[in-house]
Amino acid sequence: MEEVDFVIIGGGTAGCVLAARLSENGKNSVCLLEAGGKDDNFFMKMPAGFMKTLFNPDVSFQIKFDPCEGTAGRQIVAAQGKVLGGSSSINGMVINRGQAADFDGWAQLGNRGWSYADVLPYFKKFERRIGPGDDRYRGREGPIPVTSNGWQHPLLDAFRAGALENGVPSNPDHNGAQQFGVSRYQNAIYKARRVSTATAYLHPAMRRPNLSVKLHAPASRVLFEGKRASGVAYVQDGVEKQVSARRAVILAAGALQSPKLLQLSGIGPEDALRAHGIDVRAHLPGVGRNLCDHFGARVVARVQNTDSLNSRVKGINLGIEAVKWFFGRQSALGNSPGMIHAFCKSDPALDNPDFYIAFMPASFKAGYVGVLDDFPGMTSGASVSRPRSRGSVEIASADPRANPVVRPNYFSNEYDQRTGVAAVRMVRLIYRSKAMASYLHSETLPSADLETDDEIMGYLLSGAGTGYHYNGTARMGPAHDAGAVVDDRLAVHGFDGLYVVDASVFPRPISANTMAGVIMTAEKTADALLGKPPLPATEF
Repeated sequence: MEEVDFVIIGGGTAGCVLAARLSENGKNSVCLLEAGGKDDNFFMKMPAGFMKTLFNPDVSFQIKFDPCEGTAGRQIVAAQGKVLGGSSSINGMVINRGQAADFDGWAQLGNRGWSYADVLPYFKKFERRIGPGDDRYRGREGPIPVTSNGWQHPLLDAFRAGALENGVPSNPDHNGAQQFGVSRYQNAIYKARRVSTATAYLHPAMRRPNLSVKLHAPASRVLFEGKRASGVAYVQDGVEKQVSARRAVILAAGALQSPKLLQLSGIGPEDALRAHGIDVRAHLPGVGRNLCDHFGARVVARVQNTDSLNSRVKGINLGIEAVKWFFGRQSALGNSPGMIHAFCKSDPALDNPDFYIAFMPASFKAGYVGVLDDFPGMTSGASVSRPRSRGSVEIASADPRANPVVRPNYFSNEYDQRTGVAAVRMVRLIYRSKAMASYLHSETLPSADLETDDEIMGYLLSGAGTGYHYNGTARMGPAHDAGAVVDDRLAVHGFDGLYVVDASVFPRPISANTMAGVIMTAEKTADALLGKPPLPATEF
């Protein structure tokens, strides 16, 4: 049996950061287990190529969620990266931290060291901000370049002006002092190329002799000696193998796979484990519970008096854009799926935004994935920032190859319904603003005939989709919290040497895409595992 200091399960967004940081001093031996393969797919380099990889089963897990009332009986398909870099190799590359209140809320739940003042130094540590920003909030020397979307199009300017008309202020930096307002997207894109945690962290580290990376090696269970995690069983080339961990086993497989592995290892709700013939090592009822996601709807319109991306990525225009992208110039192919977002309040009296809108000057055919309309169009994705609906993840069987059963329970909370309707209404106000009047031809989704709250809610149930921001399924909390799975060191309650480090541990959702929060979490936990003192909390 191979023996190392640290075994990391999952070479994704968090796993690549952990592998690089834990092996950095040359003293610790690290083994990284990745269920997928190399991140060498051509479309992973091209930002617009995410549509080619997100639904490719060779590089992403395709997990079908159970239908629920919140989807009007539809079956939502989740995608999670199954490749080095994980979802950071196939996602929208968005760098959005969330609000200070998100993390202060974590700390108020009893999680020491997770307030905004505590985590801000780790956000700054990983980023290399290229562009304007207050250096009290922004990092300049980290491994992840963070650039602002600079692509120019009249619809982008019109959307921004329409948001201003409707009381949404301009915000030069949503990752700065506050999130509220309309601003350009910030992305992990540099010279028109995607930057994942594999390219930024892992690839430079793979030259180290103390780091081994095993590909196509899905973990099947954690091994134990009493209450100490002693290693991991995994399968490679059809053969089960084992690797021993002297110091720690770290689950970094994501919010759908990490709880599954805990349950397969006998840690979780005892009734679910016994139902599948798994010996109960510890009854932790929170494992797989508290699933949260940003679930929102598209608001689509046909435009006039301008083109859109619909025509710029077809025919000869696609060739022109490809040449520009190849030489690192501004190009339609060098963009993330959103270009401008507006963080809004459903009530002006609120302290913080409670929904967000992601806008792009393109539209896709209803009922199809990644197929552009034949006419020029624009799309806004409208989502609740901190949804309150909660779902669950549970093993389907004792077979590690089986996908888990996921019950999302979208829109099961009345707050999500009310705020989701407000988000759609705000998009319509912006579309119908004076600034956009000359461009709006007609609204196509939802139909302009749907006007009442009940009608809009019906559209949300029948048409909303996942934001791929799964989190919360092994949430952080103190020992007296019966639903908590890990403590504020991210160690699994009741065990030695067993950690979860990914979006599973978020005790409440952040009002943001999850990538930046996951990288911050991995950076912070790597320091703790190495015995380093935490970076000094920021003083405001």
